[in-house]
Amino acid sequence: MTKAAVVLTTLNAKYIHASLGLRYLMANLAKYGSQELRDRSVLKEFTISRNRQEVVQELLALDPAIIGFGVYIWNVSQTLEVIRQIKTLRPTIKVILGGPEVSHETEVQEIVALADHVITGWGEVSFPKLCLQLLSSAGAPESVDKRLNPLGPAKIILGEQLPLDEIELPYGQFRDEDLDHRILYVEASRGCPFKCEFCLSSLDKTAWPFDLDRFLAEISRLFDRGARQFKFVDRTFNLKVENSLRILQFFLDRLSPDLTVHFEVIPDYLPERLKDLIVRFPPGVLQFEVGVQTFNVEVQSLISRKQNNDKTIANIGWLVENSSAHLHADLIFGLPGESASSFARGFDRLYALGPHEIQLGLLKRLRGTPIARHDRSHGMIYSEKPPYAVLQSAAVSAEEIRRFTRLARYWDLVANSGRFNQSLRLLTDGLSAYAAFSDFSDWLWKQVGETANLTPEQLVDAVYEYLTDVRSLDVENVRSSLLSDYLASGARASPKSLRQLLRNQPVKLEAQARKRSFRQSRNKLITQG
Repeated sequence: MTKAAVVLTTLNAKYIHASLGLRYLMANLAKYGSQELRDRSVLKEFTISRNRQEVVQELLALDPAIIGFGVYIWNVSQTLEVIRQIKTLRPTIKVILGGPEVSHETEVQEIVALADHVITGWGEVSFPKLCLQLLSSAGAPESVDKRLNPLGPAKIILGEQLPLDEIELPYGQFRDEDLDHRILYVEASRGCPFKCEFCLSSLDKTAWPFDLDRFLAEISRLFDRGARQFKFVDRTFNLKVENSLRILQFFLDRLSPDLTVHFEVIPDYLPERLKDLIVRFPPGVLQFEVGVQTFNVEVQSLISRKQNNDKTIANIGWLVENSSAHLHADLIFGLPGESASSFARGFDRLYALGPHEIQLGLLKRLRGTPIARHDRSHGMIYSEKPPYAVLQSAAVSAEEIRRFTRLARYWDLVANSGRFNQSLRLLTDGLSAYAAFSDFSDWLWKQVGETANLTPEQLVDAVYEYLTDVRSLDVENVRSSLLSDYLASGARASPKSLRQLLRNQPVKLEAQARKRSFRQSRNKLITQG
């Protein structure tokens, strides 16, 4: 195995996620370090499910002088284990941390204590400079500049932020196998002008766009190499309409059967020019993540979130009725001052609009976010372990949090899975869709006592039993809806409640399974790694 002076690494949530941050660092090693530094550096990615000893062994086999870790809320615990083993086995290796999880509250983090250096914020410039200093002090070749800071670098280093046009773009660092098998994260801008206190982007104060000609030239090269799944990580894709139009037109000009593009959009801002272009896209291409979060006006004001609810409702309704875009809408449970009943009313408003998926998230106290200012006044108590989810507040009890957590998992399995489109309407039929599904969630928890390891067939039988025995709905109507959903899902087994009906079906399940391919590609892009 090739030995390296510097190894850039991270533990991704899943293999399909390819780290954009590491590729930015690799792209800028030569410009802000040296060509020799770049030539002696290696990018190595793992997943959080990988055996930690195997990760350590692979990293040590490269015999690096420096290892740089990308640290995030989803991998900090696993990364800590890896670093602890590395420091035990090879204490001379310099460990550098970067990423949002270690950019704030560094003084209280065990992983920071173990590391040699931490770069907070942007790392494209600071990381190469730090590597040069460390390699110089370790006796690197004469080509390395040894005049840098003879006293040595500080442990905590504030990342140097340059104008975006001075940063090398990362897209040439994607390998062909990345393009073939992984989601490509891209960004046309950085930062966010909004101040939502639960989000780290609230610290940015503004948004900075990349030069669009330069950006689209890079994306064009990726497309020409075969890339077809693009996930934009911009917080506000539709903030600057002229740029949004050019990006959409870029993909409209390159339509192909396997193209999917994901954007995060501001829910209350959808100018007519943008609508005119959106409607030109066929089904299966556009995916919009719409962060509604809450409809409670008082809560919005409390957490510094500016959102016009009327425009948000009108825009989501328009997208559902007039476009072929797949809509993934987000709501957050446990925000300061929001009760369970207030959240339920917001859910019902959103559900009535008909987005394809509603992601039910539990509030998390990300390190450095201003949401912490409400801890005392609103009784906010969070878990001390990642992902720092809220445990209770003055507005919601610990039991209500636990009940919601179960409901959110069942909602993913039943509603967001797309396997119960017709049956879901029977299940949520009532005065409140949220209340109706909550009742089902409570019942299902009592029956199975778990929220994982449930097969589609078990869920079909559970929905059947609940609708017929608990809700006393017409048996034939329930079976007809479940049968239609089950066949459309492409499932191949045989739920007990549908066994006799399935024996009489001439449908080829292989053909039905192909109908699900679009949904599977959507889920890949929507899942956050």
